[in-house]
Amino acid sequence: MSNRNSIFIEDAEIISHTAYAGDQFILRVSSPKIARRAKPGSFAHISCSKELPMRRPLSIMMVHGDHVNFLYKIVGEGTRLLAQREVGESISIMGPIGAPFTVSASCRRPLLIGGGVGIPPMVFLAQSLKASGLSGVNSSEMNLSDPNLSVVTNSLVKNIQPFVIMGSETPFPFQVQPSKIVVPSMPDGVIAAMPLLEDWGIASRLTSLQGYVGCYEGYVTDLARHWLQGLSKQQRNEVAVFSCGPHPMLESVARLANEFNLPCQVSLEEFMACAVGGCAGCVVEVKTKEGIEMKRVCVDGPVFEASQVF
Repeated sequence: MSNRNSIFIEDAEIISHTAYAGDQFILRVSSPKIARRAKPGSFAHISCSKELPMRRPLSIMMVHGDHVNFLYKIVGEGTRLLAQREVGESISIMGPIGAPFTVSASCRRPLLIGGGVGIPPMVFLAQSLKASGLSGVNSSEMNLSDPNLSVVTNSLVKNIQPFVIMGSETPFPFQVQPSKIVVPSMPDGVIAAMPLLEDWGIASRLTSLQGYVGCYEGYVTDLARHWLQGLSKQQRNEVAVFSCGPHPMLESVARLANEFNLPCQVSLEEFMACAVGGCAGCVVEVKTKEGIEMKRVCVDGPVFEASQVF
């Protein structure tokens, strides 16, 4: 297990715990060791309550100094108990766990696609890309000295122009606002954006089938196709796709990337027990040069090349 020596268990103090519509919460904790080593795509294994022995995996959404943010939705007993935890309490967190996203130096137009609880890794990746390759940071949430805010391999990417597409069938866990950043090839009226990304100067658009004002009425892949079709051949050569979300969405993203011959990395969501590779309860089939192999999502992933798993 390659990252065993970089996984820590910390008693993290809850700094804030904010509820949003649709049983969604943003949890912010003080967790210095995990914050210093987290990478976009990493997750943490959280003890939700003393009443529940089994931990729950949560993707890391953002890091600021010693603080780590998580976005989660109540989907079972564990997250229901976690939602009851209050500011000032201490919770046990194990992490950071998992292989992160990697961005090549040739990727100037990263396309980030997040759906539902797959949104957090895309926010963290956007934060890292901003710190790695763009100037003019306009947010106190950014700390460019953080060593974790660099996922770029070989050398820093300069003049990055990320585009983030987020989809949700429940209200978004932030106050949606009209974007001031022009994105070519957007359908008329598709202007809804995430305020935090706007502050960072990163273009974003939102999709939903619920008729939310300013959102694209359709799937994330449909909007991504609009954007890709509006790029020149040279511009598309600078695109790589990064995605996290429900399995059917990731399959569609993988097909879209294949259609446009684009590199694509996906972060898989699987049920986990130990989250450190011991129980092998989260294995998936992965195509390798030697053939099909069984890989553990928790430590061999959760990020994989899309062509290896779809």
